[in-house]
Amino acid sequence: MSTPADALFSPFRFSSLQLPNRIVMAPMTRSGSPDHVPGPDVAAYYRRRAEGGVGLIITEGVYLPVPQSGFGPRVPAMYGEAALAGWRRVVDEVHAAGGRIVPQLWHVGAWVMPHEQVDPAAPPLGPSGIGAEGTAAPGRAMTQADIDTVIDAYAAAAAHAQAVGFDGVEIHAAHGYLLDQFFWSVTNQRTDRYGGDVAQRTQLAREVLGEMRRRVGPDFPIILRFSQWKLHDYAAKAWATPAELEAFLGPLMAAGVDCLHASTRRFWLPEFEGSTLNLAGWAKKLTGAPVITVGSVTLGDELMARDRAAIVGTTGLEPLLERLAAGEFDLVAVGRALIANPDWPRLVRGGQTDQLRPYDPAALATLI
Repeated sequence: MSTPADALFSPFRFSSLQLPNRIVMAPMTRSGSPDHVPGPDVAAYYRRRAEGGVGLIITEGVYLPVPQSGFGPRVPAMYGEAALAGWRRVVDEVHAAGGRIVPQLWHVGAWVMPHEQVDPAAPPLGPSGIGAEGTAAPGRAMTQADIDTVIDAYAAAAAHAQAVGFDGVEIHAAHGYLLDQFFWSVTNQRTDRYGGDVAQRTQLAREVLGEMRRRVGPDFPIILRFSQWKLHDYAAKAWATPAELEAFLGPLMAAGVDCLHASTRRFWLPEFEGSTLNLAGWAKKLTGAPVITVGSVTLGDELMARDRAAIVGTTGLEPLLERLAAGEFDLVAVGRALIANPDWPRLVRGGQTDQLRPYDPAALATLI
């Protein structure tokens, strides 16, 4: 007997990656890796989600082999013998549980959290030396040498991920971090080939993709995560119309992206006037590519709501399932609900959404 949730549990393939269902674990920074090394607890954390039925796990953001990639001392890295050994353990545990896993490659650029300590010898870098709030950053605009170093770092991290057994990689190009700083006209005011119109501002990302492809080959899946919103500006709109979004996505797809991950805070909100399609829906319509949607799935409040300490209740799945069945997007990323419910897929498949546990921010203190 078929159920409304069946579409969520049908297999899906993109590039060389065969997935048992449409459920993706969204990347969520957990800061549980002292000295940037993921330990056995990190491996167990991801294994529990694979055992719970997640089809594809996207890890928390991981730093690249370049000093300015990030400044959190407990965020994992994709370089160094100890960190790579830790990731090999993570991959082995997830695979043993029947899951698939990719790391999210992350460079923060000029966005630095207030509590993070910046090394004066390696100040933050961005396209134009403009900080996240549109003011002067404590760092500087990137030189060509800086750009070449970053391109090499992304590609080296992808090659490391492939070597330790990951099933692909995701590039974090959203939320106001480095690549997104190049995409956005507010933070990218360059007059060289890395600046200019919507398409020209994808130049750095395209060069990153080209070098990654050169090192990992044509069949290693690459996902690209993008967003309109920024951590400091939820109302930001880098692309005001579908035509601008198409001008942005087209060059990236041509450069080697296999799947698009359209990050929104609430999946049910339309992206442009005159259509009910969300950002993922528009990305699929404009490119025909496999697309992941995300944003407060089965939660009653959006990511980073005003009261971040509040326990967030659960909601039903009907609007999401209707959109998935209609082909608006292909895959569904679940975030905070998977922190609260490692067995989220099992409960959903069994029609037990009423048993989903509310998301409690206190759960962020431990890897469970």
